[in-house]
Amino acid sequence: MKQAILITAYKNFDHLIDIVTFFDNDFELFIHIDKKIKVEKRIIDKIKNIDNVKFLSREYSINWGGLNHLKAYLLLAKAALKNQENKYFHLISGQDFPVKDLSYFKNILNAPKLYDHLEFFEIPSSIWKNQNGGLDRLEYYNFFDLIDAKKHIKWLWRLVRIQKKLHLKRRVSERIGKLYGGFTWWSLTRDTLQYVIDYTKEKPYLIHRMKHTFCSEEMYFQTIIMNSDFSKNVVNDNLRYIDWDPDRVGKDSPSPALLDMTDYEKINTSNKLFARKFDTPISDKLKSLIQKQDSTKNI
Repeated sequence: MKQAILITAYKNFDHLIDIVTFFDNDFELFIHIDKKIKVEKRIIDKIKNIDNVKFLSREYSINWGGLNHLKAYLLLAKAALKNQENKYFHLISGQDFPVKDLSYFKNILNAPKLYDHLEFFEIPSSIWKNQNGGLDRLEYYNFFDLIDAKKHIKWLWRLVRIQKKLHLKRRVSERIGKLYGGFTWWSLTRDTLQYVIDYTKEKPYLIHRMKHTFCSEEMYFQTIIMNSDFSKNVVNDNLRYIDWDPDRVGKDSPSPALLDMTDYEKINTSNKLFARKFDTPISDKLKSLIQKQDSTKNI
């Protein structure tokens, strides 16, 4: 039995290689690199030539908040499910890093029962209070695939406000079921992930309806899984250490804190499998200490 690591990346490719090489051949790696990012051929070749990298795609050009991010996840999931040996699937970004040693990851498959680890909450939720509980994501056109939010985020929010003033609202069909949201990253069992892929093929209404929503990847998996029998297997914990402290990142920040040495003890005493976000040079000392600790444990 194996585990699959699904990664979407767009920067810091030396860090991406460190993620990949942390895992041995008991794991398979499936990677999507943003199509619009210029990457040297030697880097792509270096990643492809690592033994446990089974799939590397540049299928989609990804704008933050746009639908193509979700499409990239589904692409990676379908590729990873082709190998029947893959029993557990972890979705991370290229700015994450494993914070348990390799033996800890391997022991996951020795548990009497495998659970799905996915953060979820019902929409509307106070967690997304600045977006009408999350309903603004679906009830208005959000043109993140067409407009680069990193350059024009104020215009994107302004377009939503204009729609509200004009009383233009998109219908949310009862066909979707109860709406759920949660942060993107998850660790899922084979049966649950296969159910999401089958649902996408057999009931394409939801994936089509996610066009021109905001951050559909933060609703899609949650809504499908929590409206199914697989909800009984879900633990509401995505096993990711992420710091959203407003004193650190600012009020209503769209991105979590970049991790540094102040996070080490909290990471080390947590039950989390991965932490994010790592970035150079802020996270270098923290990452080095985690790597040193993991290599010592794996001797």
